[in-house]
Amino acid sequence: MSATAAITLAAMQHGGYGGNGAAEPMHGAGSSERLLILTLQRYGVWLRSGVVCLCGALGVVLADVAEIPPAMSLLVPAVLACGVRLYALRHPRMFPVALLWTLDAAVVVLTGLFQPVLGGEGADVMVEAMVGICVVAFQYEWATRPVAAFGLAALGTVVCVLGDVLSSPGHSADVVPLVRMFVQAGLSRAAFLMVRARARAADRSAAARAASRREAAVAAARRATEREYLATLHDTASATLLMVSQGDGRDWSWLPPRARQDLEALSAMPGFETGSVDLAALLSCVPEGEGPARVQLKTHIEGPIMTPSGPGLAIFNGVREAVTNVARHAGVREAELRAWPEEGGVVVELSDAGRGFDPQSVPARRRGISGSIIGRMHTAGGSAFVTSHPGTGTRVQWRWHGRDREPQAQDGAQVTGDIPRPPRVQAHHSAAVRLIRGQLLYGAQLAVLLISLVWQFTISLRRLMVHQDVYRPAWAQTAAFVCLAAVAVTGGAYLLRGRQIPPRVRGWSLGSVLAASAVCAFTLPPGQSTGPADWAFGVVGWHALFLLADLRVGVYAAFLGAHMGLNATAVFLSGAPPTAAESAVMGISTISACGFQFSVGALVTRLLHGTAPAAGTAAAQEEELRTRERIHEDMQRDHKERYRALTATTVPLLVGLGHGVLSPHDEEVRRRCGVEATRMRRLFAEGDAVADPLLNELRACVEVAEHQGVTVSLAVRGRPGEVPVEVRRELVDPVAVILGHTRSTARVTVVWTPRAVRVSAISEDCADVHHGVGAASPTHGRATDANVTVVRTTRGGSVWVDAGWRRPSASGVDLA
Repeated sequence: MSATAAITLAAMQHGGYGGNGAAEPMHGAGSSERLLILTLQRYGVWLRSGVVCLCGALGVVLADVAEIPPAMSLLVPAVLACGVRLYALRHPRMFPVALLWTLDAAVVVLTGLFQPVLGGEGADVMVEAMVGICVVAFQYEWATRPVAAFGLAALGTVVCVLGDVLSSPGHSADVVPLVRMFVQAGLSRAAFLMVRARARAADRSAAARAASRREAAVAAARRATEREYLATLHDTASATLLMVSQGDGRDWSWLPPRARQDLEALSAMPGFETGSVDLAALLSCVPEGEGPARVQLKTHIEGPIMTPSGPGLAIFNGVREAVTNVARHAGVREAELRAWPEEGGVVVELSDAGRGFDPQSVPARRRGISGSIIGRMHTAGGSAFVTSHPGTGTRVQWRWHGRDREPQAQDGAQVTGDIPRPPRVQAHHSAAVRLIRGQLLYGAQLAVLLISLVWQFTISLRRLMVHQDVYRPAWAQTAAFVCLAAVAVTGGAYLLRGRQIPPRVRGWSLGSVLAASAVCAFTLPPGQSTGPADWAFGVVGWHALFLLADLRVGVYAAFLGAHMGLNATAVFLSGAPPTAAESAVMGISTISACGFQFSVGALVTRLLHGTAPAAGTAAAQEEELRTRERIHEDMQRDHKERYRALTATTVPLLVGLGHGVLSPHDEEVRRRCGVEATRMRRLFAEGDAVADPLLNELRACVEVAEHQGVTVSLAVRGRPGEVPVEVRRELVDPVAVILGHTRSTARVTVVWTPRAVRVSAISEDCADVHHGVGAASPTHGRATDANVTVVRTTRGGSVWVDAGWRRPSASGVDLA
């Protein structure tokens, strides 16, 4: 499954679709935005259903006995429609969009008809509360379909007007509740857009960070696979071709099967080993060689030893290379191989009693120990050590433990599902969650602040001005209004600058808001609490919410409890206890104001402590899919490029040697093998961390030639500079060809100038000078550089090749 398909499936499983279950995927939406919309959709349905049920029940309490049957005939269908909408949340694909919209419209119509059925001021308050909450909830339920949301809001307005006209014939409809309803719808939509914008910002930031980590992971995986590829090339084709180029008059019976095995190893895809292997069984298959080169292994293995195949194969290949080194350099034909489990891992040891050597004296260009043994094991997440002294033999030890899997994951190797998540991955996940949580919190605080200011300076300000003659005294109410405005401005100043509200400022602000609530409650005349003159009851909670949004909802619930407690105390101390009908009206107002505010506080808590971690997890899963796909694609492409390059040079030699078409006794075949071995040695040296990579690669080629008995002098003139790796390949390749065809002596010269570099090679007795000498063929599938020029001059048996490269003037950087 591709990453795109898997991500789409994950979005479907998380409900990341707009339109309340409609099959409309949010293409391009990130995990935060998808889960935000899903959470808001669920919140809207639950909020509306809860308010309709509670306020409807209180409306029945208000009704006379004769009004109860028609009221129930409206309430029961509305509750059933809400129940169907709640059921549709769990089974979204069972209900088409048109049916869901019809159910929502039915709820609005049924609740609006309560007003002419019940009549009176209580019915007006109840209908306005239920329809107002429905209008707000629709902006979240239909967040991805704003036309449908505003259509339902318009329908609610029409129903309220119709109910007002039917309940009071001959009187014009009151426009104030209608304006208030449109303000609520507009604020709800604006709040959604603000929070969604922050969610999108979080997704973009998380995606940017994840992209940089993905590139690092892909680069690490490619480096690890490149190291494994080079190690495999060193242990197989390079060693075989080098032996052929140096051999004469030998018993070549071992060569055909060895060449076929090398060909099979080069065609395999490195770096994708998965599962577990029995290391004991692998080590029992270590080739001992044949004929005079055979090494008799004395094995002492406590098996079976189950290890992940990556480290297991790294150990096996390293042991195979070490056995080959024993045959070549130790001077003995016996070695001891031991392996045993240790502390959840494994230890393997190969020792011989040969002539030994000084490991510190081995040149860095020699890849047998550094690449095939130590480097390969390090890539697999383990370690390897070589202990030797002249005259005392050699001991090579490989170690791997389960806790060493973390480096393997960092190098890009595949990690099976039962391996715990590395701490670095956990840190990235925690950082993503903090980023998403911070953005959602910031968006929620800005949205609540907007609601606070707009509501206070529209609805509340109008009430304050209209009822100045009611308050006792009026200046106290005005002071409370100014106090709330100051709190909003102070908090907004911090938020708009992207800063958190300091604890001391928050404490003083909360105290001021609670004091304003108390002043407004105790300066109202009896019977006016939660009524038209009470401008503060519905706005105080919004001011407290943006101050407490980052805390748990329990803290906000305590504040709302204190706010409602102050108002209840003022009502009971007024000396005129409310009637049942008045109590029901105050209950409806409390539900529509404080109950709604509490639900918003619970929603914010849900976003911060539920949606943000879920979005972080979803983003991590999506990024893991993308990273794995990128790694797989890049490794496949790299492997194809490598193998395609080998098919032009190395593969024909291995095929010919493996099937007897080419003879190792043929001098031309041995020269071709020498050229290819030299090219491979240059490739091995390409990744060395040295001050002068070009000179390092040339020395690697010279070393191979010297092993073949050629005397090579190397001279360097000028100040070395930086040369791109592709250019180095083109500069060194003609020299590798010349050295591979040289029989006795050669001279290599490197000349640096501020803007150019030239590499030349002169061979006094180059064999078969017309066969590919100086032909700078592409090295391992890499693109050639058009600025590299190669000139070849032949005089008798001498050949001179000069390769030069001039830095393009557009770069503006000199080599000096």
